[in-house]
Amino acid sequence: MREIVQDVRLSFSYPVVFTRGALDASDPTLRDLLRRAGPERHRVLPVVDSGVLDATPDLPARLESYADAHRDVIQLVDAPLPVRGGEICKNDPKEVDEIHERVERHGLCRHSFVLAIGGGSVLDAAGFAAATAHRGLRLLRMPTTVLAQNDAGIGVKNAINWRGRKNFLGSFAPPFAVLNDFDWLETLSSRDRRSGIAEAVKVALIRDAGFFEWLHRERGTLARCEAAATETMIERCAEIHLAHIRQGGDPFEQGSARPLDFGHWSAHKLEELSGGGLRHGEAVAVGIAIDALYSAQVGLLPERDLQTLLATLEDLGFDLRPALLSQLDIARALSEFREHLGGRPCITLLDGIGRGVEVEDVDLEGLAKCVELLIGSGERVPGLG
Repeated sequence: MREIVQDVRLSFSYPVVFTRGALDASDPTLRDLLRRAGPERHRVLPVVDSGVLDATPDLPARLESYADAHRDVIQLVDAPLPVRGGEICKNDPKEVDEIHERVERHGLCRHSFVLAIGGGSVLDAAGFAAATAHRGLRLLRMPTTVLAQNDAGIGVKNAINWRGRKNFLGSFAPPFAVLNDFDWLETLSSRDRRSGIAEAVKVALIRDAGFFEWLHRERGTLARCEAAATETMIERCAEIHLAHIRQGGDPFEQGSARPLDFGHWSAHKLEELSGGGLRHGEAVAVGIAIDALYSAQVGLLPERDLQTLLATLEDLGFDLRPALLSQLDIARALSEFREHLGGRPCITLLDGIGRGVEVEDVDLEGLAKCVELLIGSGERVPGLG
């Protein structure tokens, strides 16, 4: 036998910028990000969340004015392509096909840009389209929700759903850059602002006890969506997510451990059961509660920490007992989650606040008991007693 071992190592670098007023013609941030690709004029296809367009009907004109003010750097090849916000754009491939069609019609190449403006689902769908056209156009993300700015919009993954399976089709494709403009958050409902906090709670629980203490202390201001607390939360959450991607040693998830998916095995299934009625963050909050209860049940998470954790989620405004929780098929949800991730069967639990631990042996009856505790609880979720 003759063997040739090919060892290819690639380095990826992309900035995540926090600002305000990024589409004001006087603001150079977007222009300067594009200039990092070279001094030439860059062709840009704008793709925009339909909800964002509804909330800011002057956006097409603002984009046009910005491109005109920086015409030496930016060439918009078309008017913004509306993409339906929420899971519909990931369930229905129509918009992905439309992005591919515009890429082909305008003769865009791998040095061209897709500028995706919207929530996490729109960024996922646009990112999948960009990654699969010509094997990858440059993607510049402009997240417009709390969840997208602190989690979904800053990582290296994109995906769409297929036959009811969440994120079944996708790829790992680092963006060219991420531009977080806090002004977008002012267009959101309180529900959508609150939903994104769940990912901050998640990352604090598995990585940073001090950050969780801050979240618990500021839960009132965060629940009221006060700007200063929200922006601090987004930046710290993004920092921890990016540090994990950068330093965790497995940015493209080749191994079995997925600490950033804490609480997600049930959250993904709950989202599917709701038909998109549950926001991702709302489902993640329920998933965190289930796995925290189970962590306490197996002796990892102290009861006092469990009570603080559950109280924090509820005081932030999350409903930990949605009606469809009774429909959760635990064995199936775990099986599909493991299939999606690959590797050994493994979920993340809490070995105290701020410390995630990977566990391969899971007691289905024990998990079922935790779900029953949530379903049967009263106004406040109890501990294990």
